[in-house]
Amino acid sequence: MRRLNVVLVLGVGALLLSSCTLISPNAAPQHFTRSQVGFGLLDKTIPKTGGAKVRFITQPVYIVDATNHLSPSSRIVPSPPSLATVIAQLLIGPTAIEKSAGYTSALPATLVMVSAAVRAGVGYLNFATPLNTLSRSNQLLAVGQLVLTAQEVGATNGIVINVAGVVQRLLMPNGQRASLVTQKNFQVLLNA
Repeated sequence: MRRLNVVLVLGVGALLLSSCTLISPNAAPQHFTRSQVGFGLLDKTIPKTGGAKVRFITQPVYIVDATNHLSPSSRIVPSPPSLATVIAQLLIGPTAIEKSAGYTSALPATLVMVSAAVRAGVGYLNFATPLNTLSRSNQLLAVGQLVLTAQEVGATNGIVINVAGVVQRLLMPNGQRASLVTQKNFQVLLNA
């Protein structure tokens, strides 16, 4: 009986406290005119940039589908897309909806991109850790994700991955390793 009284008192106390608020609502809300809102927060352009605007586009990134093949999925990135912004979206992994449909990523959640750039049609990706710690099948899928996604952003001649300034020899589906891999090497991983 004593426990019931304690629970009842705590319940009533919680109910009373939940009906209170530390911030009282204003009975007469104050209206601000456009001129009273500072810092250019209502402008159509980015403040203090001389009229710059940010436009966004959808860009495909490749993730692992439920059949363990690579499939494109759309991500929203600033326009024009750069290799760094698109790979950053790829590293985030599948969305909650994609996860519920069985999509995954072979790229480690802890993978950190140091830099990414396209030069002469080749994508140069610099990571903090190597991919060779992954299982053989995940290495193939991870490199496939990177090369196919990079190809969509202008790395049409393939990618090179560096870790701490050392060029990595990447595993290809035919079992060989190469420093420069192209999307042609990974076409077999696509969900056709």
